[in-house]
Amino acid sequence: MTAVLYDYWRSSASYRVRIALHHLAIPFTSVAVDLVRGEQKGAENLARNPQGLVPTLEIDGHRLTQSVAIVEYLDETRQGGLLPAAPAERARVRALAFAIAMETAPVCNLSVRNQVAEISGGKVSADDWQRHHIGRGLAALEAMLDHPATGRFCHGDRLSLADICLVPQAYNAERAGLDLASHPRIHRILLDLRALPAVEAAHPDHSQPKDP
Repeated sequence: MTAVLYDYWRSSASYRVRIALHHLAIPFTSVAVDLVRGEQKGAENLARNPQGLVPTLEIDGHRLTQSVAIVEYLDETRQGGLLPAAPAERARVRALAFAIAMETAPVCNLSVRNQVAEISGGKVSADDWQRHHIGRGLAALEAMLDHPATGRFCHGDRLSLADICLVPQAYNAERAGLDLASHPRIHRILLDLRALPAVEAAHPDHSQPKDP
């Protein structure tokens, strides 16, 4: 059966899963959950994902949530090589991925940005909040990439979980007006990542719902 991905076109977490699905050549259909309209908090999505989030992936008779867990499942069941075999190398890839997916991206989610602006009475804008935290996160990642194991990509010369997390965060950074050229390692890696067919196919421009 074809996998079903419940996602939002600009969701970083959904973007990660789309990259993995395309990379592993797993056929899937997308069902849009509009975060701007609040559909993630509706009864239909909550029945799939009690956190009221995206993505949710239905595959192999399972219903999976949390993007990093989904990518690891796909990697393990399809022998995708997105995580190295050696424990120390695997730990490094996870550290790079988690620096984005667990430290940077969550505090920049739409709901968080909007709440910060509301609580501060507009003294802190949603855009300023996002630029600050993405900038700080990418600066830390740039330093982490100053490592002998960094190759063409974040770890060596093949796509990994770390790269799958980096691409969507870079997309958000550029939308927020940040100049990635100030992070030369990240900038160089992204040039090669964005040339990969799986990464190109997963881009939000190709996932935006079409008007009826």
